[in-house]
Amino acid sequence: MRIDILCKPGHPETCQNTVENVREALSKLGVEAEVHQYNDSKKMIDNRIYVVPALMIDDQVRIAGRVPAVDEIVNFIAERPRYLKDVAIVA
Repeated sequence: MRIDILCKPGHPETCQNTVENVREALSKLGVEAEVHQYNDSKKMIDNRIYVVPALMIDDQVRIAGRVPAVDEIVNFIAERPRYLKDVAIVA
């Protein structure tokens, strides 16, 4: 699973809060994922994101314009097909 957090260079506090919430959600679920933080306007334009911070999970924009809560991130991760497949194998 790949999680991208897109920010503008002038908004470090919202970006940091988003990263912390993502890490907390991942540890809560016990899921391993690649977490990348981008401060690149070109990447934002390529994904048609105009407000920051933005959270992308597996190249799909899930939240833009606000810091997502931990429970929201948990729900986004739990509904991903790859996550459901991994849980089905374990259960």
